[in-house]
Amino acid sequence: MRSESNPLLASAATRRQWLAAAAAAALAAGLPRLAAAADPDAQPRPQPLAVPGGVARLGLGPGPERPQARTPDGVPLLVVGDMIEWTALVGIPLAAQPGRSHIDVTGTGAGAAARRIDFVVTPKKYSEQKLNVAPRTVDLSPEDQARYERERDHQKDVMASWSAPPEGPLRLAVPVPGRRSSSFGLRRVFNGQPRNPHSGMDIAAATGTPVRAPLAGRVIDTGDYFFNGNTVWMDHGGGLLTMYCHLSRIGVQVGEHLGSGDVLGQVGATGRVTGPHLHWGVMLNRTMVDPALFI
Repeated sequence: MRSESNPLLASAATRRQWLAAAAAAALAAGLPRLAAAADPDAQPRPQPLAVPGGVARLGLGPGPERPQARTPDGVPLLVVGDMIEWTALVGIPLAAQPGRSHIDVTGTGAGAAARRIDFVVTPKKYSEQKLNVAPRTVDLSPEDQARYERERDHQKDVMASWSAPPEGPLRLAVPVPGRRSSSFGLRRVFNGQPRNPHSGMDIAAATGTPVRAPLAGRVIDTGDYFFNGNTVWMDHGGGLLTMYCHLSRIGVQVGEHLGSGDVLGQVGATGRVTGPHLHWGVMLNRTMVDPALFI
């Protein structure tokens, strides 16, 4: 039976044509919700993953101004969005215990009440690698230990940097092309001694390969550190920082503003490493989180 001889089938076909035309018109008009639903890569970054080393995305609701949010110990959180919907991005420490956690939120308008938002941290098991190495590569001399402690105290101040939250998307470009040689969260055990989990992403690349800023920001620290070698820190706003280690060359100065894609240095093998690569770290609210959630 031909469809035009049946009024029920004809009306169904007409409805399908109308819906198709409406969808095409909406996409042509650039409606973001339809585009995001059609393209998984258009979903916001960072991806939500409420595990140790991950990021929780917590809706704060609408409001005329950006609310203020803090961790239970008072560290300010990055809040993104607009007056239609604000969202707090919470970096979860690798050492966090699974279970209930919360943030504290304060509105900025007159009479805005403080409130608490709960969320649950779920378990995640990261890989472990056991290695037997020369003791001198694991146990520091008194001189090296003293240098490490001085550098650790300095970098605590760097990690506490805070500037105005970024307004644009937080999707980060990979700073250097190459193979991922070590993933975030990997725990190494040297000669039976467990070490802190890997707090960044290692990307294998040849010495001299340019390293590019994955997002616009300001250089807040450079230096030659015992473990990390030649290092650059960038501040992207709202407690979102990135770190680039083991560089053969640092090409920027503290205070310099970089655009996305600008070169900040070159891949190398400085510091305590076994070969050339880039160690790339991403920090939220003074907590190292998985860079893969942002790319």
